[in-house]
Amino acid sequence: MTRAADTKNRRERSLELWVFLFLVFPSLVFSFFAVRQGTVSFLLTAIATILRDLSLISLILFFIWRNREPVIAIGWTARRIWKETSIGIWLFIPLFFASSALENWLHKAGLSAPSTPLPALTSEKGPAEFLLAFLLVVVVAVAEETIFRGYLILRFKAVTSSPAAAVLLSAVIFSLGHGYEGTASVVTIGVMGAVLALVYLWRKSLAAPIVMHFLQDFTGIVLVPLLKQFKFIN
Repeated sequence: MTRAADTKNRRERSLELWVFLFLVFPSLVFSFFAVRQGTVSFLLTAIATILRDLSLISLILFFIWRNREPVIAIGWTARRIWKETSIGIWLFIPLFFASSALENWLHKAGLSAPSTPLPALTSEKGPAEFLLAFLLVVVVAVAEETIFRGYLILRFKAVTSSPAAAVLLSAVIFSLGHGYEGTASVVTIGVMGAVLALVYLWRKSLAAPIVMHFLQDFTGIVLVPLLKQFKFIN
């Protein structure tokens, strides 16, 4: 590839990246200023999140198709899938305890917690609601890893020529979407995003990060409410 062609490709990738960030960045930043009137419906939040994430994945796949790039460029591969899944399960355990400890320490250091309750399963938890919660966690895990690890790292590496900068920028953008959870969670999620990015670059596959992300969300959104419903925990 000639230098002129390389410059043209980099310019096109940069323009594509800015278009994508223009679509997602405002909603991420506005999460810091979100105002809740009472409890947000879990049903409404879950459906809106699923539809939003599926639309963003569709946009990314369109960009990949338009640029004639293989989907493995964003980490979509079934290669060594069982091994990658096992790695994700094992890595989730230290990630879970380390992130919980970090968030608790940040709370004690004075960083804020959520000022209002986050959307959660209601007190009447039927099979349909738990099924929706499970579907939500699956879609979010696949979509957010595809967006923040696969796609953004791919494009930030092309624009900055620096894997370290790509990891940092993707982690920062990932954390911004959780402003409504308080600054302690924003910092914790930023660190988790960097860890997931490093695992992705190490394994060259999104399988392990998706499993780690899924288990993290499944624990808080599905497992803990389920255990509370059956009085295993308070």
